Amino acid sequence: MAETWFKCISTKCWSYGATKLPGDDFPYLLYHHGAELEAFLRRVHGAYPALTHLHSLGRSVQGRDLWVLVLGKYPTHHKIGIPEFKYVANMHGDETVGREMLLHLIDFLVTNYGSDPVVTRLLNNTRIHIMPSMNPDGFEATKVPDCYYSLGRYNGNGEDLNRNFPDAFELNNVTVQPETRAVMEWIRRETFVLSANLHGGALVASYAFDNGNAATGSSQGYSRAPDDDVFVHLAKTYSYNHASMYKGAGCDNRQTFPGGITNGFSWYQLEGGMQDYNYVWGQCLEITLELSCCKYPPEDQLEKFWRDNRAALLEYMKQVHLGVKGQVLDGSGRPVAQAIVEAVGRSHVCPYRTNEHGEYFLLLLPGTYVINVSATVPGFQSQLKTVEIPDNTANFSALRYDFTFPAVSVRTGAAPCPTSPLYGELGRSAAAGRAAPRGVLAATVLLALTVT
Repeated sequence: MAETWFKCISTKCWSYGATKLPGDDFPYLLYHHGAELEAFLRRVHGAYPALTHLHSLGRSVQGRDLWVLVLGKYPTHHKIGIPEFKYVANMHGDETVGREMLLHLIDFLVTNYGSDPVVTRLLNNTRIHIMPSMNPDGFEATKVPDCYYSLGRYNGNGEDLNRNFPDAFELNNVTVQPETRAVMEWIRRETFVLSANLHGGALVASYAFDNGNAATGSSQGYSRAPDDDVFVHLAKTYSYNHASMYKGAGCDNRQTFPGGITNGFSWYQLEGGMQDYNYVWGQCLEITLELSCCKYPPEDQLEKFWRDNRAALLEYMKQVHLGVKGQVLDGSGRPVAQAIVEAVGRSHVCPYRTNEHGEYFLLLLPGTYVINVSATVPGFQSQLKTVEIPDNTANFSALRYDFTFPAVSVRTGAAPCPTSPLYGELGRSAAAGRAAPRGVLAATVLLALTVT
């Protein structure tokens, strides 16, 4: 007999069993604890095996699985040309709204696939990874839900996971936790293009950088990333599609966020955050979404949170189709891995490289750009191409442009960026007053490449 379990609040009950599909009377008014969360994810995967893939990234300090549900037309593997997107929630165990919003989102996507044209095209053209809880130990440790700080913020070792990643600006002298290491390996393994990290305790969309130095403008109170314009757009996309975030009222009279967005450093400096790690080392633009003034609100508010966030969650995912994508191929038509592909004028300190399929994905706003392709092997010359990039998010596909080098056949070896801070040299150069474009300096410091 198929397993069936029940959850009741007062006189209202929900069951998950062989005859009940996801979407039927979805339990808005409850929090899903460990066994319930796993049962729900397994139930979704069982009902939609062709559309979903369920796996664990590893285990938490206390041995709980770090579940990820992948959704899309090709859920089990990467498909050339289809970008990878992720949502991660509950990094701080006592910040719970994001955890439930992602379960609601899963339910919404699978039950509307095939009938809702937006959901259908989104899943046909995007591989979506959803991690409802990065810190299941912290969630279970929060015995008394509260709007403010609790020990459940931390993992089973008492560590703050959002201070636990390598930092691009200064040495982060911490012991990397199992949950952090699992996510770092996940980022290394997949070609993530866009991401969001769901938190609570405020109502704002925050974007990179969270840390900084003089070279990124932190001395002026704003740490500017090379893709600052894209980050602002991404943050506004979420804020302005949210029921109230765009109003920028904040959670009290002391702090407001114009447009409902903020540069992370401008809000407060953060060392070892996941947002900056994704951007610098993962080639993935990530923003942090603070979804609720109360960290762990009463269950009866969850339905309203879902109504407030549903459109924003969907619209944000569509932004993975901004910009330009394609492959770098050699003279035999084979993919060139580890080639550097970047837009001139916005080179990254850790250059963005093609994956094993020779693919690149650059999130760029509509406009005219010069794309530079280069590699560190003899016979492979830089190639420049001017492209006019439209807004293709409504078409669920970024502009496609492939680069081919017909005169050479090359293979490049893996050249990972160091895990030590990358922006130190830039900071020293800026402090010494040596004038140089940030992108050119970055490439010179790391790889002695000339970027046109």
